[in-house]
Amino acid sequence: MRLVETEAYRGPEDPGSHGYRGMTARTEVMFGPPGRLYVYFTYGMHWCANVVCGPPGVCSAVLLRAGEPTGGIDSMRARRPRITDDRLLAAGPGRLTQAMAIGKPHNGASLLRGSPLWCASDEVTASLREGEVAQTVRVGMSAGRGDELPWRFVIPGHPYASRRR
Repeated sequence: MRLVETEAYRGPEDPGSHGYRGMTARTEVMFGPPGRLYVYFTYGMHWCANVVCGPPGVCSAVLLRAGEPTGGIDSMRARRPRITDDRLLAAGPGRLTQAMAIGKPHNGASLLRGSPLWCASDEVTASLREGEVAQTVRVGMSAGRGDELPWRFVIPGHPYASRRR
């Protein structure tokens, strides 16, 4: 999976962050160490996944909003059988986790080299230059809860990015 859209969340500085009011049993993973997944259930129906990126004790994470399948597409199609357009397999945070079979058991899982879910850059993402990734306000935030923060990062016009409503 090649990420094409993400959103950043910054704990006590960010009213949209699950860690805004401090550490709880649910948000403990968000407070580090970095390189792990913070997975949570939302709207009673979808799992979402964030990459923890702050040092231990600092709540900071990046939501995985959308991805372009680069392998394992048949497995993703099997997990999302109603989807007939491959561009929609992982176009949104709930769709991405379903396509990747990420759920509650992955909360706290390592993404570092050597782990089953390790992340790496590829030749496409490594070649992106300044200006090729747009920075916008986040998607689906309530007014006054960080909706004005320009912490969404997306490859403009990418066919696998989620669609703004």
